[in-house]
Amino acid sequence: MSQTMETEEDLLTCLHVKLYHPQQTFRGFYHQLPLSNRRQHQADEPLRLGRDAQACTFTLADPKVSRKQLAFHAYRTPQDPGMLFTVQNLSQKGRMMVNRSALGYLERMDLPDKALIEFGGFEMLVVREPGEAKMSYEVEFHVLEVPPSTETGIAPQSITPVMETGSCNSSAYSLPGELACHGPLETDETLMA
Repeated sequence: MSQTMETEEDLLTCLHVKLYHPQQTFRGFYHQLPLSNRRQHQADEPLRLGRDAQACTFTLADPKVSRKQLAFHAYRTPQDPGMLFTVQNLSQKGRMMVNRSALGYLERMDLPDKALIEFGGFEMLVVREPGEAKMSYEVEFHVLEVPPSTETGIAPQSITPVMETGSCNSSAYSLPGELACHGPLETDETLMA
């Protein structure tokens, strides 16, 4: 075998998981994670993240995180030589958002090359670095100093989008108070404002 031939280890896909929590400087959320250290993971096994060290591959030391919070599943398609991923919400009680879309208990979503995942006050930016390996991939955790939602342009779940119709000001419209601020209404062309 030639020494210049690339091995599977040279071509491993890597999931870069970048974490942020507003209270991370005061709490030891990440002391159980292998920060800035790539870890190899078998592609046929889900990569679980949560609070329980026995049930999860990696743990977050925060009581607001579910025992089993989420799982990444690797897969391949006949059309794409690269390894792709889905994320699954494993939390029965906690709300999880993926690129501003809610993901219910046991629901899965395909991950794009860059995704913002939010749960329990955490913002997690997941970036896929492509590779061609079939049996395993790598994962590397990083801590961010600023929320990734400010850099990605993806609004965090706590921000409410503004409707295209403008602000909701009951004095600007002649709608009854109970109807004034409850979201978009269909208009009837026969009503005059």
